[in-house]
Amino acid sequence: MPKVSTEELLARLKKGTAIPALLLLGEEPYLRDACRAHLIDAFVPPASRTWAVSRYSADRGETQAALEQAQTMPMLSPNQVVFLEDAETIEALAEKKRDAAVEQFEAYFKNPAPFTVLVLEASKLDQRMRLGKLLAEKTLVVEVGLGDNLEQRQLAATSLAHSLAKDEGVTFEKGAAEDLAEFVSADLQRLKTEIAKLATYAGDRKQIRREDVATMVISEKTTTVWELANLLGNRQSRTALEFLDRLLREGEQPLQILGAITWMYRKIIEASEVRAGNGWQAARALGMRPEQAELALQAARKIPRTKLLAGLRSLQYADDRLKRGSEDARAVMEFLLAQLTAPEAKSAGR
Repeated sequence: MPKVSTEELLARLKKGTAIPALLLLGEEPYLRDACRAHLIDAFVPPASRTWAVSRYSADRGETQAALEQAQTMPMLSPNQVVFLEDAETIEALAEKKRDAAVEQFEAYFKNPAPFTVLVLEASKLDQRMRLGKLLAEKTLVVEVGLGDNLEQRQLAATSLAHSLAKDEGVTFEKGAAEDLAEFVSADLQRLKTEIAKLATYAGDRKQIRREDVATMVISEKTTTVWELANLLGNRQSRTALEFLDRLLREGEQPLQILGAITWMYRKIIEASEVRAGNGWQAARALGMRPEQAELALQAARKIPRTKLLAGLRSLQYADDRLKRGSEDARAVMEFLLAQLTAPEAKSAGR
């Protein structure tokens, strides 16, 4: 079956379309949780959810138990939803156990229980393997990820930000939703949390401004990331690596650090286009606090625009590598800083 988005799944549920089995494929917790909630709301009455919603994990060896539950009539409910998490771990089993699990799925799909919605969950699957091929053919595959492309993830997060803000009874000033999506690195769960906080901060104004995002969301990490701007401008590679090491030792996550650097780069590019002599004059145009706007202006004077644009390409390439999860995150970040402090900008990924 072709992949569908979470929005397309919701449309099918509203139409009352029967869905015997689904595969939630992807790593975005917010989207996965949203799909779970929509499925339960669509198929199981609130009073019956204690008995008619069950959760199992393939990682804990519960695949057979999940399929047995799927074939068992639910109590006090016309339908049930059975979740089997961590389906990707089946691919890592020894060959005989893996084949046995796939055969169990094949047997179930030949005669799925009409009263059950079987929901399999996996962060990723190898479509060359037997399990991936089977689930792609027999289940409705719902994408619960934002993809590997940085720009596409930012666009998706920005779109969701507007929707969540509407639910909170507020709107975004032009550019504010984009700023927020960039800073949270398209982390949708954090996006939701920050919007709730910003809506409260906006109060009767009912509009979230760029300066609100800068004031309420920018963490100490992003404030200190301006230290890095000076190091990059002066090509201080060793000190920049020491800066990275400090952030990692303090518990900051590589993707969040990367998101902060990307946000910083975009602000520096904006600052290079602003006609202002100091931070106070630039603050409004940049949607930043004056002290941060001053730092952005200083960085814009040090780092050539061509190098800034090349840096954005390097940042996107690093983001793609981190999201794949197959490389050492520290090594990816160290390579990135080496690129950003290089005498001449280099094309990422070439």
